[in-house]
Amino acid sequence: MLPYQTLISLTRGTATGLGQQLTAAFIRLIQQGVLAAGAQLPGTRTLSTLLAVHRQTIVAAFDELEAQGWIEQRPSKGAIVSRRIPEVQPLPLPTSPALLDSPRAGFSFTRSAVLAGAPQITLGKLTLDSGCPDARLAPLAALARKYRTICRPTAPHRRPFGYTDANGPLTLRHQLVRYLHETRGVAVRPETLFITRGSGMAMYLATQLVLQPGDVVVVGERSYPEADRLFQYRGAQLARVPVDANGLDVAAVEALCRRQRVRLLYITPHHHYPTTVTLSAERRVRLLQLAEQYDFIILEDDYDFDYHYASSPILPLASADRNGRVLYVGSMSKVLAPAFRVGYLVGPPDLLEEIGFLRRLIDFQGDAVLEQSIAELMAEGELPAHLKRARRHYQQRRDVFCDLLRQHLGEWFSFQEPAGG
Repeated sequence: MLPYQTLISLTRGTATGLGQQLTAAFIRLIQQGVLAAGAQLPGTRTLSTLLAVHRQTIVAAFDELEAQGWIEQRPSKGAIVSRRIPEVQPLPLPTSPALLDSPRAGFSFTRSAVLAGAPQITLGKLTLDSGCPDARLAPLAALARKYRTICRPTAPHRRPFGYTDANGPLTLRHQLVRYLHETRGVAVRPETLFITRGSGMAMYLATQLVLQPGDVVVVGERSYPEADRLFQYRGAQLARVPVDANGLDVAAVEALCRRQRVRLLYITPHHHYPTTVTLSAERRVRLLQLAEQYDFIILEDDYDFDYHYASSPILPLASADRNGRVLYVGSMSKVLAPAFRVGYLVGPPDLLEEIGFLRRLIDFQGDAVLEQSIAELMAEGELPAHLKRARRHYQQRRDVFCDLLRQHLGEWFSFQEPAGG
């Protein structure tokens, strides 16, 4: 008989139980050829004595080995190594530095200069970014309670653990319909609302269907870089127009439309990225008129509407859209924290239906548990309370930072205090 007490080493008090260790040890002996196909194994009582392990642990390990096909157990005859196991040695792991450390794939693939320009996220103790919400302010305790309730085995049938509508769960869409109407004056119905994993996904899906290579997209001279890259990756040509204290220069947009065919205009009217200036009401009205006159789409990225301090904010372009020219994009990730990837797109039902077909090719549905949790937070009024607290914190931080800039760098430059963000 083989010296099993030296071939098999078991460690007590670890996260891996003795039964699992024993199963793995026998598999290793079989793979290494120490135990050949058809070899008789010791009885469970014998192994229990040799290895100083309870017999039931041996029995459980043998049952697992049999279930995986490594051994065969026969009544009154004991266990043997399965005769169906091929007598092959596993290949050794590669040790060549060329194989382990090579940065290049062994095949060709498409590389884009547009994607290569994307910034890398860096983590540090001090955060000076372009508007990332502070996760410490997020209502994590309330969200955790919702997760526990939804995941409880005795929870009602509403538990969202199956496949859902590609447009997003109806519960969240109903809550967003009410939320967008009450806070932004946007007339929306559940069938004109599409839930995504963040605003970036919403814009990606929409532009895949409404843009063709060569289409002209109007953006500000200073604009959101990720949106610029998205349009360029689709093959669009960017046409930049000036941005002043009143937002995007609408007169320049009109002049551009007279010269060439414009397919889409991208805008962040509430707080223009990155200057934070607000598009004036007069320019909003004129922009909607131009969209109808020159037959172009307005992609309104309203990522920052909930953070405004000075006065009541001007309502989005989508709230005054009467001709179906505006695709309206928003994000709950900005309201909560970056990790909670929930965004939405407001648009015509026929477009959203096609977007649903496209979305299923890359992501069958969103995070249904997260989406249900957010819907319940909204239904219970937790979201407005959180936003009120968050606005107070962010306004205080803005005031402190602006005071420090004036105090220490005031003689070097001047700036306009942002009204929100």
